[in-house]
Amino acid sequence: MAGQHALLATISPDLVAAADALREFLLDGGKRLRPAFCYWGWRGAGGAADSTGIVDAAAALELLQASALVHDDLMDRSDTRRGLPSVHRRFEALHRDSGWRGDREQYGAAAALLLGDLLLIWCDELFVRCGVAPAAVLAAKPVFDLMRTEVMAGQYLDVLEPVAGDSTDARALERAQTVLHYKSAKYTIERPLQVGARLAGASEELVAAYGEFGLPLGEAFQLRDDLLGVFGDPAVTGKPAGDDLREGKRTLLVALALRGLDPASAALLDRRLGAPGLTAEEITELSDLVAKSGAPEQVEERIEQLMDRSLAALAAAPLADETARATLLALARAATVRRY
Repeated sequence: MAGQHALLATISPDLVAAADALREFLLDGGKRLRPAFCYWGWRGAGGAADSTGIVDAAAALELLQASALVHDDLMDRSDTRRGLPSVHRRFEALHRDSGWRGDREQYGAAAALLLGDLLLIWCDELFVRCGVAPAAVLAAKPVFDLMRTEVMAGQYLDVLEPVAGDSTDARALERAQTVLHYKSAKYTIERPLQVGARLAGASEELVAAYGEFGLPLGEAFQLRDDLLGVFGDPAVTGKPAGDDLREGKRTLLVALALRGLDPASAALLDRRLGAPGLTAEEITELSDLVAKSGAPEQVEERIEQLMDRSLAALAAAPLADETARATLLALARAATVRRY
């Protein structure tokens, strides 16, 4: 990031504010789960512990995650990320404080769109030039590219559901599950593991085993995140209470809640979900409806079942390094622990 900051500053001093925003966004928070799973996927496949190349390759996944978050916050009109202003809000504030002309919100949106794209470019640049043997990078690139396609497809389906989905449709749960798979589950754990494995020259057996371990774990991780999006403590999540309700997220939790409520309560939740100008009292009312539906208990049960599947697959996986197995077990537990 220091190198990219210097490059932008060389192009124009007007880019320093953008470079500062990206550096702070990347370095001031985040769980670093995707790089961790990529690195330990490499180690589990016999990759060297002291390789700087795998660290650079794994760091590329954090640039991808940052790009997705900048765009996600813009699409969701989120005010904060990790307790700080989201990127588009930061640039709206810069516009206001500088006394510039034109539409402040449009400027903030344009800045976030472009900076998210820039992070995506840097992600590809860092991965391709990571320093791992070129043949190994070439072998891993299809999985890396597939992961990026999957997350963008999942993002689109997530945007589509609130405007085109029918919550009374029998396929509502299926659609929510598809979004969960592609927007988060595969991209957070399964694909990073497989990228690390491919970089280390893993067998097809291990790559498949990482899928059996990573996909259910990724689902459990996202289901935990969905619970936090409704019931999480802002001091822990860095987002306002009930933020998913405010943004109108049609998660699996919400789909189960709509199915479990009486018709009048389900209609109220469906109508108010994501409605403009929801008050704190209305958010509390909606979260109470979700709690009353029994959906949180169903999600907790599903998380437990997914974790059982995931950890059984990890125990059976043909890893080359037992330290990697122990660390992946610890990461799995950390990714799905209660945080509300």
